Amino acid sequence: MVTTVTFETSEGTFKAELFTEKMPITCGNLIDLINQKYYDGLYIHRIVPDYCIQFGCPNAINPHVYYGTLEEEGIGEGAGPPETSFKSCTGKKHTRDEYGNIEDELIKDFSNKEGTLSMANSGEPDTGGSQFFINVKDNPHLDWFNGSSESAHPVFGKIIEGYDTIVKKIEHAEISETNSEQPAKPIQMKSVTVTIS
Repeated sequence: MVTTVTFETSEGTFKAELFTEKMPITCGNLIDLINQKYYDGLYIHRIVPDYCIQFGCPNAINPHVYYGTLEEEGIGEGAGPPETSFKSCTGKKHTRDEYGNIEDELIKDFSNKEGTLSMANSGEPDTGGSQFFINVKDNPHLDWFNGSSESAHPVFGKIIEGYDTIVKKIEHAEISETNSEQPAKPIQMKSVTVTIS
């Protein structure tokens, strides 16, 4: 079976395949949030050309707040719903902690290569929640097994449609004068859906 996520944005639609067999906890968390409509209506809050596109912060729901700074408004600091449960792709029950975070799922099978989806975190263990990013170039220093940095960002999927058109378009959006990582024009995630075939 193939699990596909469709991301419908204000700039167009792209799709990703999830690595559900190798990353059942991380993918199960994402699927649960998608089914809750957790991501629908949020804005992409971080764009760093030649590095990543990040979204999934529940604080990025208001486009007026979105124009503010990351530090002042807490954009980029939100996680999943605290102390809630979900099922991994193997059917096992898992619980998010009091901050809405899940346990790290660190395996060597997948590197932070261009076009992959990877979990964002605070830099501390087990701090991934609802936020993730798209690698828009190879970022091996983000792999926990690389050893060149302390970063540990688990990869759990890859873009399979719309990378060269929609994702690259988003990557090169005009950046705000007041914040070097936010687009000048808000880019909304209208809906995120998952299908299994």
